[in-house]
Amino acid sequence: MESSDSLYAWIDAFAADLRHRRRASENTLRGYARDIVQFAEFLEREYPQTRWQDVQPATVRAFLAELHRLAMSPRSIERKIAALRAFFKYLQHRGIVSSNPAQAVHAPRHDQQLPKVLAQQEVNRLLTAPTGDDPLSVRDRAILELLYATGMRVGELTSLRLQDIDWSQNAIHVLGKGNKARIVLFGRAAQEALSEYLSRARPHLLAKTRVRDEGWLFLNARGTRLTDRSVRRVIDRYAPELDSGFKPTPHSLRHSFATHLLDSGADLRTVQELLGHANLTTTQIYTHVSRERLKEVYRKAHPRAKSKE
Repeated sequence: MESSDSLYAWIDAFAADLRHRRRASENTLRGYARDIVQFAEFLEREYPQTRWQDVQPATVRAFLAELHRLAMSPRSIERKIAALRAFFKYLQHRGIVSSNPAQAVHAPRHDQQLPKVLAQQEVNRLLTAPTGDDPLSVRDRAILELLYATGMRVGELTSLRLQDIDWSQNAIHVLGKGNKARIVLFGRAAQEALSEYLSRARPHLLAKTRVRDEGWLFLNARGTRLTDRSVRRVIDRYAPELDSGFKPTPHSLRHSFATHLLDSGADLRTVQELLGHANLTTTQIYTHVSRERLKEVYRKAHPRAKSKE
């Protein structure tokens, strides 16, 4: 019989595989680990001495029923089922289980929420918010410009090294989800902000540490590698500049990047490639965002579309 320690040991092994082989972000790692640990605790409580190879689709459905009783949102349940599918797929590859019991279990359907997108003037306001001449302000301008210019995920941004930048092409080599490499592009504004950061701010930040330069592109105030959480704090610092009251995240700039490209006539396949989406259906949500914006503009501008006073 499999011990409790063995249950959790496989969760640790899966997390290590996500981190080193698939280069998953820290957010993904924490989320998957939290969801699978919750399932392991459910097994210990409801099915004592169960091994991973003993888990059946009915066991996963019982877990699903408990999540419903806890009034968990459909989106959260869907995320937990996805985590279990990925975990049991890993166990299959390792020869621990013969089939994936979560594969046949379907999460409840939910209405897909459109991503929050910043209007162009709001993006401009956010990107010009760091006005200081100190190293951190210079760094923050480069971070904001690069996030919007490339549509990178925050984990991709913090994983960049100096050697990843191709200055001759204004391009960056990015290693995204699932260890998939792609090329992203940046324009003049991001080039200027990045050049200023590398010439003026990064050397100053690097001087704050005794650790040798490992080539990370973005550094924190101590001269070491910037974390995903630190980038979120950068966004939070300048969010009050927005009039809308919307609290943006690094992903908000990714959403805005995609939507603004489509609004300006870019084709869906190009946006898919730049975002690093494996499936075109993932990218198609931005066409819905653009369509909603078109409807809003039409309702406001067309004289026969306006409601009567």
